[in-house]
Amino acid sequence: MKKIFVLVALLGLDADPTMSAALFDERAKKFSAGYDFLNQQKYQEARTAFEAGLQQYPANALAHFYLGDACRGLKSWACAETHYETSLELDSKSSVAGLAKQRGRSATVWHLLDEGKQAMSASNASPQKIAQAEDSLDLAKRLGLDDEQQALYQQLHEKIQQEPTPRHEKTASAQSQERSMAVVQAGEFIMGSVTGDADEQPVRRVYVDAFSMDRYQVSVGQYAKFLEATSQSAPPDWSIMNKSRHQNRPVVNVDWADADAYCTWAGKRLPTEAEWEKAARGTDGRTYPWGNELPTGVRANSKKEKWSDHWALTPVGMYEEGKSPYGIYDMAGNVWEWVSDWYDPDYYMSSPSKNPRGPLRGESKVIRGGSWGSGPRDLRASDRDTHVPSARGMGTGFRCAKTP
Repeated sequence: MKKIFVLVALLGLDADPTMSAALFDERAKKFSAGYDFLNQQKYQEARTAFEAGLQQYPANALAHFYLGDACRGLKSWACAETHYETSLELDSKSSVAGLAKQRGRSATVWHLLDEGKQAMSASNASPQKIAQAEDSLDLAKRLGLDDEQQALYQQLHEKIQQEPTPRHEKTASAQSQERSMAVVQAGEFIMGSVTGDADEQPVRRVYVDAFSMDRYQVSVGQYAKFLEATSQSAPPDWSIMNKSRHQNRPVVNVDWADADAYCTWAGKRLPTEAEWEKAARGTDGRTYPWGNELPTGVRANSKKEKWSDHWALTPVGMYEEGKSPYGIYDMAGNVWEWVSDWYDPDYYMSSPSKNPRGPLRGESKVIRGGSWGSGPRDLRASDRDTHVPSARGMGTGFRCAKTP
């Protein structure tokens, strides 16, 4: 009886009581086999069956949840997290929403612990690898560990502490990594979105000259060097940000002039809006930096509810699966990013098709990329938002660009 109830829910019959017997049979064939395999703990067979069913019925929240369970059984953590997240996106009030959230978080923790384990498994691990492992373990711990995860965390943490590489060398390596830039070749790309807001339209092809973009958002540690070298005033809450544990997290609470001044000091500049979008999505018109799949906890830092004195942010460059086509990190989530352009909601209607630089004047500046508190819509590469230039916030930072 329980199986029949679950199967009816899985097929979505409660949402469509007029469904024909033929359609019921068709959906039953797609999903019931997966549910049977899951009960038998045949996780690979269950995964295959649910994936086949979802090819035809991709909006079934409960099927995504059970596919997440199948991937969880296989310890395929990225797959599990993706489908738990998708289940929640499709129906946040379903009968399994609470479990999907709980298991999705657990899958994220396991994924992070696996990343730390892989980084430390290499013989003679480099300082960069050790720093990456330490960051992964730090994030996993803050998400919360069960007893089994705590045991693995402790084992890896002790191994890191035994490494002969001094911590200051690891920090220097991380900062050196942050300073690197990615080259974005000259050419056209698709700018805007037909499904986005009105200010993202019309969609058109835009040509941008070659430029370089910071691979990472400007960090607290980098910004501290800028403050030491200039007479610039520190941003609000600097004493909280400028802790040793936050040096590799993005700087926030900077207004547009602060960001512009830093980039100038560094021999760079703020990117234009067109440059930023091309660097984020490449030339194929994808929705997010990584593709068209919805954001998950292994692709972007987003959908958090609490600031908690800079802990809401993750160290720059944490999300390997969230990189843009040019290898640029965190272009969705973590912090919104200032760009150079003034904002005009109708600018796309008349902007030039080559190297657009925004209106000559305006009241607000454009910010891009979403933040730690954003949902999937704000994380889209084409999404546009604004702040007045003097605005400061816990979710706003920046990165720099450079003309060759």
